Amino acid sequence: MTDDFSRKALDATIKIGIVLLLLNWCFHIASPFIHPLVWGLIIAIALHPTFIKISAKLGGRKKMTAILITGMLLLIILGPCVFLAKMLGENAQTLAAHLHEHNFSIPSPPDTVANWPLIGKPIFQFWQMASTNITGAVKAVAPELKTVTTLLISSGASAMLAILQLLVSVILCGIFLIHGDAGHKLALSIGKRMAGDKGGEFTHLCSATIRNVARGVVGVAAIQTLLAGVGFFAAGVPGAGILTVAFLFIAIAQLPTIILMLPVIVYVFSIDEGFVAVVFMAWSLMVGMLDSVLKPILMGRGSDMPMAVIFVGAIGGMMYAGIIGLFIGAVVLALGYKLFLAWLSNTN
Repeated sequence: MTDDFSRKALDATIKIGIVLLLLNWCFHIASPFIHPLVWGLIIAIALHPTFIKISAKLGGRKKMTAILITGMLLLIILGPCVFLAKMLGENAQTLAAHLHEHNFSIPSPPDTVANWPLIGKPIFQFWQMASTNITGAVKAVAPELKTVTTLLISSGASAMLAILQLLVSVILCGIFLIHGDAGHKLALSIGKRMAGDKGGEFTHLCSATIRNVARGVVGVAAIQTLLAGVGFFAAGVPGAGILTVAFLFIAIAQLPTIILMLPVIVYVFSIDEGFVAVVFMAWSLMVGMLDSVLKPILMGRGSDMPMAVIFVGAIGGMMYAGIIGLFIGAVVLALGYKLFLAWLSNTN
């Protein structure tokens, strides 16, 4: 009896070890594609209701609808990137021409710059030096300039990689939308396998939570961008259109919008310290804090899950795993909350 048990235990251990080894290999082989796959799945789940509505209006042509949605998403991503690259290229050519003709000059700083709190005097002194002796100014900040250049190159490479991954995710999103019915059946099968009769409910909870978070992120970003754009144009800020597009990307990426608004506020105060500058600063601060109010409302709208659970899960997930953690954190905490309620009610 003991020998038979030992043989079966050894046999089970070997089989489990082989399965774990196989799973480990599968994970490492698929790991370069996990990030785009997860993002493609999240985008597809968030856009599925829109996909169904458009498909119905197009006579049920799902492939055409998926191609249309994918094309629109690619245009939204690539359009600003191409515009920005073209603008930077033209500015670089203009700067190179000025340097070649030796007629490049920096205007003297306005006297109001020196009155800025904390940073006014050093900025004024350096600006004044650059306007009279640009070579000496560059030599004075050469070490810092080298560090900043390295950081910019590294950030640019990371941004290009992120954009490439996003493009792949959008294409995968189109594929997932076409095969949405099969994917839904697979999700239900996995849910029932994991949670029995509750599998369908948990599957619906996951998809609804992802849509709520997407609505909160994109909806709030759109509202903030609209208001920020109004402020840029009303204050007469140069390049207001480009700044508005940059604000949209920063808001969707869940980065602090103050990194864009603060330099603009400083610029507005440098040209006008009166009523316009004060109103613009107050408007900008209001726009920056708007997400703290609207995001919980939009994330919890139309869901039987408490707003606080989704919001805490999204914010905690983002702090733990970046922007993708917004969705994963909200889903995990929502599932945990449901399981906790089931345990309290003593159900399976």
